[in-house]
Amino acid sequence: MTVPVIISGLETENENFEYTMSELSALCEANDMEVVQQISQKLEHPVAATYFGKGKAEEIFHEGELHEVETLIVNDELTPTQLRNLEDITEMRVVDRTALILEIFASRAHTKEAKLQVQIAKLQYQLPRLRTSSINKMDQQTAGNAGGGYTNRGSGETKMELNRRVIEKRINNLSKELKEIEANQETQSKLRDKSGIKTVALVGYTNAGKSTTMNGLLKMLGQDPEKEVFEKDMLFATLDTSVRKLKFNDNKEILLSDTVGFVSKLPHQLVKAFRTTLYEASKADLLIQVIDGADEHAKEMIETTTSTLKEIGVTDIPMIYAYNKADLAQIPYPIMEGDQLTYSARDQKSLELLINVIKEKLFDDYQTHTYLLPFSEGRYLEVLNQEANILRTEYLAEGTKLEVEVNPILAAKLKQFQID
Repeated sequence: MTVPVIISGLETENENFEYTMSELSALCEANDMEVVQQISQKLEHPVAATYFGKGKAEEIFHEGELHEVETLIVNDELTPTQLRNLEDITEMRVVDRTALILEIFASRAHTKEAKLQVQIAKLQYQLPRLRTSSINKMDQQTAGNAGGGYTNRGSGETKMELNRRVIEKRINNLSKELKEIEANQETQSKLRDKSGIKTVALVGYTNAGKSTTMNGLLKMLGQDPEKEVFEKDMLFATLDTSVRKLKFNDNKEILLSDTVGFVSKLPHQLVKAFRTTLYEASKADLLIQVIDGADEHAKEMIETTTSTLKEIGVTDIPMIYAYNKADLAQIPYPIMEGDQLTYSARDQKSLELLINVIKEKLFDDYQTHTYLLPFSEGRYLEVLNQEANILRTEYLAEGTKLEVEVNPILAAKLKQFQID
């Protein structure tokens, strides 16, 4: 059941207001909310006490009554004072942009890692916004009796301090659990480094087509359909990083990760959480930034992705800018120019070009050698059939002669059999 809401925001000179408001509307839709009215105000900066001007806040109250709406969504992160005062004036439940994104994340988190990240972020958001039900009573008593007011105020503050300590302890415990997961990730990463397998991470704005791209590659390579990842035309359809091994026809392999999507004005509580979620991206050999090429705000989406990656420490990794949905944008595809790919994730020729680009970027260290394997060393022939690209085979009296394209690690193991 969808919840009717009013969305609202301040139009300042420092941001693309219409873009962020349309994004806010999409976030509401992703959270099963129906936008029935949009209200905005032009101000140089937010009012410290109420965010909106008092007159605009009262207008929102009347619009809420008129449309019988009980929830107000604000396109910014509010201070505890602004949140409290707006709720008092509008007599509505006020949800700021940060809380909305946290609600979406909480409903979409499935893995233990994602759930821990969201729990920590929600608690960090709640910590400065603690309120006690005795506040109004304390204010009333203070006005009539200074001594009584002092006693009750102390009681209220003690209750809030107790709640604060409980939340801080919970954050600490959850953070320890998350560190254990990070340690396991580091161990797995070291094992992959030893294996020499290349890694590629799909990054980019939410709903740009990362999951569709991954599923397209899985289908084209004949992978098990059960390995396909969830995809839906919706912001933050999934939060969990999915990693799949892709094996190409020439036996080259990569690990491809589909990471959580970004959004503008990402809550700072979630930025740290993204460091763990995007661990695969931080260790990747190649990043593919998937961009909705049919969206008029593609430039802003690229800026959001770039700044968020920089903020979480993902830098100095080669990147392909992959402009998806070229079919919807009605522009020629597939085309590769420099580091920019124009493609459609639902088009086979586009995916074939993407695979070729990945190979060119990642496997330039592969070597082509000729080996003579004695028949007694048949185990190496089995390894080559599984891990290398065999270009030519010749059977001689003294063994099997092969011209092979191999990675540096395998080339070192086979050096004793090399004859070219």
